[in-house]
Amino acid sequence: MKKLHVLIFILAFCLLLASCGKEAVEPQPEPEPEPEPEYECPLEDGVYSAEFRTDSSMFHINEAYNNRGVLTVENGKMTIHITLPSKNTVNLFYGTAEQAQEEGAVLIQPTVDTVTYSDGETEEVYGFDVPVPYLDEEFDCALIGTKGKWYDHKVYVSDPIPIMELEDGEYTAEVTLTGGTGRASINSPARVFVENGKLTAEIIWSSTHYEYMTLNDVQYDRIDTEGNSTFIIPITLDEDIAVSALTTAMSEPHLIDYTLHFDSATLQKK
Repeated sequence: MKKLHVLIFILAFCLLLASCGKEAVEPQPEPEPEPEPEYECPLEDGVYSAEFRTDSSMFHINEAYNNRGVLTVENGKMTIHITLPSKNTVNLFYGTAEQAQEEGAVLIQPTVDTVTYSDGETEEVYGFDVPVPYLDEEFDCALIGTKGKWYDHKVYVSDPIPIMELEDGEYTAEVTLTGGTGRASINSPARVFVENGKLTAEIIWSSTHYEYMTLNDVQYDRIDTEGNSTFIIPITLDEDIAVSALTTAMSEPHLIDYTLHFDSATLQKK
């Protein structure tokens, strides 16, 4: 009987040790990750001109718009309208190419935008309204072209500048020119054209010898055949605009750097 008691004691002790060992190695539940704070839009509701950049030269803003789109902020939510160079991009998707092909994916449908180029020619191309989750940071935006293949891209929206709610039409605005040798000037006030929220301006030089202007690596040829050199270029009000102009007035052609500044306070509708 005594042996039986000893055996029961030993078995109980072993079970207690096994139970303690099991508790010692049992994994503890991992703490739940804290949710990321929701992005708070720093902009007041309104309409802005904003820079739109991508990771590829195959996906970019139409050259007439100086790498900028129209950013609309409503109830803290941001959407940017971008105008592309052609109709070769059929749809966009806010997210990755893989997500765009999942069942139920909501594709961004195109709008038909009419672009007026610096030489006066017009063209119908596609535009898109892209949701913007945050500023100054890359996010995913996939596209599909006419060949039916999806491509991943990273896009980046920055430099929002408030723009006036301007009706389409023709205006005038005072413009200042700095840089160069100081001998050249341009007509001021200059004619400003507004179409679908996009601004262009007529630049008339005091010389007949300017052959072309460049702005953000895009060349704009003169639109006149005689008289003082005249150009049509995209502009933004109340912002210094760095341009270059090629002059043949010297012994050799020279590309000279200038800065233009259009004052919105002087804007008047014609």
